[in-house]
Amino acid sequence: MPDAASAPRARLRLRVSPAAETHIRAGHPWVYESSLRDQNREGEAGELAVIYDRRDRFLAIGLYDPASPLRVRVLHQGTPATLDDAWWTARLDAALLRRAPLFGPDTDGYRVVNGESDGFPGLVVDRYAQTLVLKLYTAAWFPHLERVLGLLAARFPGFAAVLRLSRNIQTQAGALGLHDGQVVAGEVEDGTVVFHETGLAFEADVLRGQKTGFFLDQRDNRRRVEKHARGRRVLNAFSFSGGFSLYAARGGAAEVVSLDISAHALASAKRNFALNPELNAPHETVQADVFEWLAEPGRPFDLVILDPPSLARRETERAGAIRAYGKLAADGIRRLERGGILVSASCSAHVSAPEFWDAVRGAAGRSGRVWRELATSGHAPDHHATFPEAQYLKAIFLQLD
Repeated sequence: MPDAASAPRARLRLRVSPAAETHIRAGHPWVYESSLRDQNREGEAGELAVIYDRRDRFLAIGLYDPASPLRVRVLHQGTPATLDDAWWTARLDAALLRRAPLFGPDTDGYRVVNGESDGFPGLVVDRYAQTLVLKLYTAAWFPHLERVLGLLAARFPGFAAVLRLSRNIQTQAGALGLHDGQVVAGEVEDGTVVFHETGLAFEADVLRGQKTGFFLDQRDNRRRVEKHARGRRVLNAFSFSGGFSLYAARGGAAEVVSLDISAHALASAKRNFALNPELNAPHETVQADVFEWLAEPGRPFDLVILDPPSLARRETERAGAIRAYGKLAADGIRRLERGGILVSASCSAHVSAPEFWDAVRGAAGRSGRVWRELATSGHAPDHHATFPEAQYLKAIFLQLD
């Protein structure tokens, strides 16, 4: 008889609350610690946990993370499945197929895998030219990292790969010899990569920059701004590395002002303009706190873009964020000339799209000016969101007389 130490461990088996069962069957990919009702043993980060329903039938299988209140990230639900190489290959190929018709040869910067919405919960992969950036949000992916890198290498041969880690898992990563900004395949010179988006060249700080190095999710809104920019004086507030600014310049803006509190971000915006010498619009950078700068009387513009970082990182901040979005919009409107356009965006997942849009509309209504709504928008197709918590991005375009 084999001793207990050599016997294979039993599969990690979980049962959850009735409400969690309902959510899982509806396709929700998260199971919180508070929803667990029964567990046959302790689990390790990255272990595959099988969830059974009240009648002891298979419900789902997912990645287990004992250090996170989000205890299981569901990979598959419904009928039982074997998560072998063929399964993982099919999952990645489905994500690539969704994006195949989206981009032409003038765009080599886009999201390859969008976490839960592509069936890779807690994992994002962005492409910047010949470099892939993997962002992990849970330590549950560490045991599967080699497999993921192998799958990507087979589909993007010769590409470099960079590992980015959310702050909450960096200590665990260190124990495994991993760290944020680690180049895990190929080489990345100087930490930046130049890529193209609809023909415009941008740099991405893939080793140290925010998110994966650039904000790819605003691509469609940048295109919309380009169509409205001709002949206008444009203010790009919270400009970061100048994404909206470059599109406005290509659209024929009379002048473009990039406003941000970060000198590092503004320096990146200048470098991005230098990468595109065909852009003729005068470009000025202003380093200031946007909230304070906009609240003061100052020069007028014909197109004002407000794209702040998240103003509600937790549910308790939601009400304050809604007020802040309204105040920002009101201050932006005061800088608008007659016929000017306000573009206001939010990346706060805790503020819903209707709440955000209504805050901006309310500011327009209180301005006393005649206004009309040109458009609202949500996620770009390579950043599609398949469940409510993933729906963070929204924008609204208003024109005011």
